[in-house]
Amino acid sequence: MEGGSRVGGRLAIEGIGGRVMRGPDWKWGKQDGGEGHVGTLRNFESPEEVVVVWDNGTAANYRCSGVYDLRIIDSAPTGIRHEGTMCDTCRQQPIFGIRWKCAECTNYDLCSICYHGDKHHLRHRFYRITTPGSERVLMEPRRKSKKIAIRGIFPGARVVRGVDWQWEDQDGGNGHRGKVTEIQDWSAASPRSAAYVIWDNGAKNLYRVGFEGMADLKVVNDAKGGTVYRDHLPLLGEQGPGRSGVHGFQISDHVNVDLDLEIVQSLQHGHGGWTDGMFECLGTTGTVVGIDEDQDIVVSYPSGNRWTFNPAVLTKVNSAPPTSASGGGDASSTQQFSVGDLVQICNDLERIKILQRGHGEWAEAMTPTLGKIGRVQQIYHDNDLKVEVCGTSWTYNPAAVTKVSSDGTLPGTASGERLNALLKKLFETHVSGDINEELVKAAANGDAQKCEEIMKRPEADVNGMFASHTALQAASQNGHVEVIKILLRHNADVEIEDKDGDRAVHHAAFGDEPVVMELLARANADLNARNKRRQTPLHIAVNKGHVGVVRILLELGCHPSLQDSEGDTPLHDAISKKRDDMLTLLLDHNADITFTNNNGFNALHHAALRGNPR
Repeated sequence: MEGGSRVGGRLAIEGIGGRVMRGPDWKWGKQDGGEGHVGTLRNFESPEEVVVVWDNGTAANYRCSGVYDLRIIDSAPTGIRHEGTMCDTCRQQPIFGIRWKCAECTNYDLCSICYHGDKHHLRHRFYRITTPGSERVLMEPRRKSKKIAIRGIFPGARVVRGVDWQWEDQDGGNGHRGKVTEIQDWSAASPRSAAYVIWDNGAKNLYRVGFEGMADLKVVNDAKGGTVYRDHLPLLGEQGPGRSGVHGFQISDHVNVDLDLEIVQSLQHGHGGWTDGMFECLGTTGTVVGIDEDQDIVVSYPSGNRWTFNPAVLTKVNSAPPTSASGGGDASSTQQFSVGDLVQICNDLERIKILQRGHGEWAEAMTPTLGKIGRVQQIYHDNDLKVEVCGTSWTYNPAAVTKVSSDGTLPGTASGERLNALLKKLFETHVSGDINEELVKAAANGDAQKCEEIMKRPEADVNGMFASHTALQAASQNGHVEVIKILLRHNADVEIEDKDGDRAVHHAAFGDEPVVMELLARANADLNARNKRRQTPLHIAVNKGHVGVVRILLELGCHPSLQDSEGDTPLHDAISKKRDDMLTLLLDHNADITFTNNNGFNALHHAALRGNPR
């Protein structure tokens, strides 16, 4: 149960566990530790007052109605999730916490981490959407806005046990210190709500920092947690409860449908369904005229039609959006193209089919161009573009392409790949003498002598990547222990991720290599690291049936009950795979049978269902 229902109808954005900092009406000195220091929303004393536990251990009441002492940095720990969305940079789906929607690009969203991390165009304005269905608030461009550093329990911080500690003497005893190495999810439904700590006595584990408002830790030497656009953050309490309940919609609200068509169709199952006549909703603002007994939303459109929607597909707007934001409108007003520009083709098949109507139309032969990069060859009198892409030339609606930004980055690329590297990748047909390729291939083949020779060359990079993998990852999956020792001796980074978020420990789990896992653990690799599906090496080993890896991971002290993106723990996976040997191992190492997955099943439910026809 999330914070919204615990506080008499408050929206979950203002729920228990949200991470906050001082707001515009703050007058409480340095109780928080200073400007930018972070705390956890512990509970609501009343609709006007909340209790916050600051990361420095101070706890006090603050105002949140009419006068605003607090800003919300991150509501992800409360469980807020925007169904059907995906962050177009880090690919998190759905987006947890605050959703940031580009006001100038079609169907482009960021999560809070990527928004404050300067992903996408800094000159573009964004809408802030705090909860599904809440009114979207237009922000100034980030380029013009002030950033401040946030500090508290973040990687590098030194901590001791806090007010909610209930973990006996894992820390070595009261007052003993540890170091935060990573912010993780305590559960799949509560992202960024825990900190992974290595204590000075060598013990390692995960502790609550926000989950259900809990504060297992107190900081003694804080660390920087990045920077945020302070004035873009919502104020705690400024969006009170909607009269219509948890979805926040009211009669006469203006709403848009701004998700991918396929996702909308999926979310409409059981909520009125989808018909072809509803295509008019994709580019038009409608008005809420009713809320039915199932809390579905009835929306009226200028055509006179009324359609019933799952509230998850709707976003509240102040007024009709500019033409460029609509599905079939002309978005070129925000993008000026020139011959020779590099552009990225829209990767949404249904949307581009709609956009291409009257603009060169759509041909099935264009499908391979989705999401690809091309060059503008010609600009026609009606502003349509002739683009060379994938070795062919096609005419595109300018709203169906996005120009590569002026700072040399592509929208949606993680870590802002520089333009020259992109061009090299796109237009060079052959690269010879690639030392990274040599090293990774030698490592994958177990050629220790060649790896040693390569590492003696001055241009060698032990962490260089080829085909999105490092030499250490390749060697780990193939069990080449001698190669791994050489790479570690040359300071290979054990925590580098490949395109799927897998680290060397994940590759060792895939490859059924318990000896490699032990070697990586001795090199201080994080055995609880998660990939993009939120799977730990233990999840992978259980799913692959590698009992030797499961055993060594548990003996090395990995967390037995972390949840993946489906909410499944390794225990759920062992039951699904009907592996009683692994089940026994997990239970012997205190795996938690009470965690429920996204379908609401704990291990006992799961076991009861095992083998039943579905």
